[in-house]
Formats: sequence, C-alpha cells, structure tokens
Amino acid sequence: MIIQLNKFGITLVSRPSGREAWLAFQPVLNQSSLDEEIIVDFDGVVVLAPSWADEFLTPLRDKCKDRVTLHNIDNPSVKATLGILEK
Repeated sequence: MIIQLNKFGITLVSRPSGREAWLAFQPVLNQSSLDEEIIVDFDGVVVLAPSWADEFLTPLRDKCKDRVTLHNIDNPSVKATLGILEK
C-alpha cells in the first residue's frame, strides 16, 4: 500500500488537520492485510509540521510497526520534522 501524503495537501500543518487525516485514512488501513508493506510517500509535500506528522505518522507506526517505509524524504521540511519525531 502506498500512502501519498500530498492527497491530504501540500502544506501539512496543525494537530487537528493531522488527526482528521489519520481518521479519514482508517477505513483504507483497516482493509490492508497484516503483512502488507506500507509506503508513506512525501512526494509533492512542501511543508510538513511536527504536529501534523505526530498525529498521522506516530499512530501509523504504532499500529503497523516495521511495515512502514518512508519515501521521498529529501525535502528539508520533511527531514527536519522526521528528525524531531525520532527524538
């Protein structure tokens, strides 16, 4: 499964917006098999705020553990946010 984050917008900011995206994505995620790889694609995302990412990526990683892979993370905003979340 590939999650194209730019479908949620190119400027991903605010905790409420991230929570809304996470909740909206639940039906799709619940249809995936328990061993299916999940690719999170940041292509086209211009701004990724730590608050949005914490509401979407943290529960995704908690739920799917090692099945999550991140792609197209070269954007400085994405890199910085992912660095903050890792801490």
